[in-house]
Amino acid sequence: MDPLYTLSGFAVGAIVGLTGVGGGSLMTPLLVLLFGIHPATAVGTDLLYAAITKAGGTAVHGRKNQVAWGITGRLALGSIPAAALTIWILSRLPKGGETLSHIISSGLGGALLLTATALFFGRRLREYAAQRADSSLRQRHLGKITVLVGAILGVLVTLSSVGAGALGVAALFFLYPTLSPARIVGSDLAHAVPLTLVAGLGHWTLGGVDWSLLGSLLLGSLPGIWLGSHVSSRVPEHILRRLLASMLILIGGKLIAA
Repeated sequence: MDPLYTLSGFAVGAIVGLTGVGGGSLMTPLLVLLFGIHPATAVGTDLLYAAITKAGGTAVHGRKNQVAWGITGRLALGSIPAAALTIWILSRLPKGGETLSHIISSGLGGALLLTATALFFGRRLREYAAQRADSSLRQRHLGKITVLVGAILGVLVTLSSVGAGALGVAALFFLYPTLSPARIVGSDLAHAVPLTLVAGLGHWTLGGVDWSLLGSLLLGSLPGIWLGSHVSSRVPEHILRRLLASMLILIGGKLIAA
């Protein structure tokens, strides 16, 4: 195990504990740009890392009755088949070629820019959604829209390992503005676990998981998340989120331009 991987896992875990987002958004580009790990391996490893770390959060929210399982099920109805289809398409591409690397890098860059947008404009989006909460058109088709959003998240997460956190929360706030923030976060976490697990196992079948790297990241991130969660009340969250969003814009732009 490389101690630098463990240290990186600790740093990212602390940011996740402080802000509630940033796992895949920071971990995958860190592995690709700083450590030079192949994008497919970075994404596959981070997906299983996310499945393990988010499972603990889901258990906590589930015990507190902070998971809207109906909403989670509708999201999964779209995301799981979309993830499986995306893995199948990736498996048809030539192994070891530049095509797969380019697709994943571009998908990662695009997902980072979308995540940054969600972080910057999340509050305005929630305010707008609250004003439109009684729209008859949205209420009539809310279930179908939720499944569609799940499918979009399934593709994004499978390609980039990014989107199950900030993007999922932003989408749920927009679709269900009357749901409490705790249930939004709990439902998003509960949905992220099967999605990242299915996508991660799919990448494993493609040879895109480094188990030693996964162990090193978990060794550092779990205490990092614990520490960040305890310090979070002393640090202005809006400042951290804006700094994180600015960083994601720079990283996402670099990945797309590469």
